Amino acid sequence: MSKEKRQREILNIITKSSISTQQELQDRLKEKGYNTTQATISRDIKELSLIKTVTDSGIYKYDVPSSIKDRGKSPKEILKSIFQEAVVSVNFAMNIVVIKCYTGMAQAVCAKLDNAYFESIVGTIAGDDTVFAVLKSEAFAIEFVGMLNSFLI
Repeated sequence: MSKEKRQREILNIITKSSISTQQELQDRLKEKGYNTTQATISRDIKELSLIKTVTDSGIYKYDVPSSIKDRGKSPKEILKSIFQEAVVSVNFAMNIVVIKCYTGMAQAVCAKLDNAYFESIVGTIAGDDTVFAVLKSEAFAIEFVGMLNSFLI
């Protein structure tokens, strides 16, 4: 089965069920006839820009950010939208920008940063709740942090 069909099925599963782990998602996909590895699911989650949101019962589950639901926006508009959903704070030290996110959301934020193609960014890396972006200079970092903080207002 194709990657596109598998990713469509992932979106279908997470919109109809509360899926909180990659293992749960892998199990559901297997029930639907998709035998995938954890690495494939991880790539799909990143490519689909899935985030984790908190349910009313306090449990995290995979979800589609509203930025993906609103197709047709520019990369900066999408970045602004995901920042408002996922980012707690933005700061810098020298030419390194540190973006603190809600748990499980850093990779989606990082992917959107990469997709926005900022020429001043040398590279990015994301963990579970933190993104590091290395910029070409401290001056670029200051300007970049100002722009990102304006997204949070």
